Amino acid sequence: MHKPVIISSDSTCDLNQELIDRYQIRILPMGVSLGDKIYQDGVDITPDEIYAHHAATGQLPKTSAINLGENLDRFEELTKDGSAVVHFTLSASMSSTYRNACLAADEFEDVYVVDCKNLSTGNGLLVIAAAEMAQQGMEAKEIARNIEELTAYVDASFVVDNLEYLVKGGRCSALAAFGANLLQLKPCIQVKDGAMGVCKKYRGKFEKALSVYVSDRLANAEDICLDRVFVTHAGCDPQIVESVVAAVKNALPFREVFVTRAGCTVSAHCGANTLGVLFMRKTPI
Repeated sequence: MHKPVIISSDSTCDLNQELIDRYQIRILPMGVSLGDKIYQDGVDITPDEIYAHHAATGQLPKTSAINLGENLDRFEELTKDGSAVVHFTLSASMSSTYRNACLAADEFEDVYVVDCKNLSTGNGLLVIAAAEMAQQGMEAKEIARNIEELTAYVDASFVVDNLEYLVKGGRCSALAAFGANLLQLKPCIQVKDGAMGVCKKYRGKFEKALSVYVSDRLANAEDICLDRVFVTHAGCDPQIVESVVAAVKNALPFREVFVTRAGCTVSAHCGANTLGVLFMRKTPI
């Protein structure tokens, strides 16, 4: 008999509550430490609280992978009614969450773990695709296999206004940040093969940089899937977000344009004033 399929993800997928409810996604929160307190991403801490803590103390939060026990407990809960599970995680090259989830999944008959090889709504695009496959009656193992092939088609990038968080987190040198700030450079960071790298640098104010960024990302229209696009940001001015959404809609006739806020895990590493346009391509990146 065909088992019902539950789609699950760690909290780095950055889907808003509307989409979580629409697709019945189960979210497993990552850990976030501020000082001597440990919180759950999106449950009892918000990105704005992270920014406030940093402004007051100069300290960055620490993020922690979902451990083996947490994964075991969640998979047991999700499968107790006989359901199969397809679970999505942050890129394995960025966190041990994927490895821990795989170890836990080995204890269950029908739990399949997918390394999104991405982050934020780059993951979210894959989670939604899986949910739609489940709605069509596809079995869990087949969903996992299909999505693993789709990971190479995710176009995920974001522009960073201030490199302070990346410097303090060890993802950018202080010298590079100094040069970028001096020249008013806004790096565009792209995720490819599970890792982040700078693909282009924009000069000028953040809003101007974003305008050129949108044109660049959406230039090759014939290679872009028009089902949906995410404009995902970390605490950007609402007017800036609205201008980017308008530019995206003007550039291509996407059927759905979603605006989401980056969660605590992503925000802890990039800081405020970071924005990305994320979508699926028709050919691998």
